[in-house]
Amino acid sequence: MRRYIPIILSLTTLFVTGCRHHRKPHTPTPPLSVEVAQARADSVALRYEFTTHLESGFDAVIQPRVNGYLLQSYLRAGRPVKRGELLFVIDANLLNTSLLSAEAQLRSAEAKEVEARKNYERAMPLAELNAISRTQMDEYEATYIAAQQSVKAVRQQVQSARLQVGYTRIYSPINGIAAATDAHIGDYVGEGTQFSTLTTISNMDSLKAELSLPTAIYLQAIERGQALYDNRNLLSNITLYLDDGTRYEYQGTYDYTRQSISPSAGTLTLVVLFPNPDYRLKVGEYARIESNVGALRRRILVPQQSVQSVQGINSVWVIDSDSTAHYREVKIGSPQGRDYIVEQGLAEGEVVALTGAQKLHDGMKVILKNK
Repeated sequence: MRRYIPIILSLTTLFVTGCRHHRKPHTPTPPLSVEVAQARADSVALRYEFTTHLESGFDAVIQPRVNGYLLQSYLRAGRPVKRGELLFVIDANLLNTSLLSAEAQLRSAEAKEVEARKNYERAMPLAELNAISRTQMDEYEATYIAAQQSVKAVRQQVQSARLQVGYTRIYSPINGIAAATDAHIGDYVGEGTQFSTLTTISNMDSLKAELSLPTAIYLQAIERGQALYDNRNLLSNITLYLDDGTRYEYQGTYDYTRQSISPSAGTLTLVVLFPNPDYRLKVGEYARIESNVGALRRRILVPQQSVQSVQGINSVWVIDSDSTAHYREVKIGSPQGRDYIVEQGLAEGEVVALTGAQKLHDGMKVILKNK
């Protein structure tokens, strides 16, 4: 064993020495090259996105004004109906009888009025000659006036009876889409029956959408002292995007603000309307709506590409004048096209990195490439 130990040590020494002799010299890592852009200031309105569903502007509930047996139904459930289109016909026989009776009473009352008028007119010259007493003249006059009032009262009865007959034909009061009816021909319909409502017509000329706006954003956008209900100038450029992502050709308009603020969600509900002349929009349809909120204000903008979001914290890499990268948290507002509004954390003209975020660390030197 003693004879071999020196030999082994010598070989090891030669091996280590040889490795040191052939080791390559260390080459420093070149600085990271990153694309950058400047934070810019511009006068823009806050652009906010809402997710909601479309609803009918209003519904017309079709209820019979008279009771009777349903004779005809022209309703086509789920199909468009026009204002003035005939929907239902109720049996009018009993009501026609009432109308005939009222018309007969009117003719009788008119005849009595004619008789009373003639008696009054004949009595007038006699009263001037004192041929009849003043009491008799007053009686003739009172009878004539009573006959006139009777005619007026019976005419009202006739008019009412005619309206009742007219109510047996039910027309659509609006343009819209009709719901199905449970009543069938032969059913007794009207107030107090199981068919007190025949159908509901949903207005389709314009559809509404309810937009829930966070109160924090609302308070930022409104003018000082503005009333809660007075939001006519709050929303502008209201744009609707359909299920397939296409932009709807008609702009929305502000309608009104719901009175109460949701205590659980902390939101204010704004109702907007979209024209629907060709019934392209459907009730219940999903809608993505974008709108400007508030007036134009000078804001700081950066490309969305420069912002990183991790666990709800937004940040950017700011590049100093000496090409040193520094991590900085920022408060981001709503998107504006390809940019973000920066509410806090950046000033106009500061340079932010667009690329290389995963490789950067605080204090690192970089090579700038303008986008």
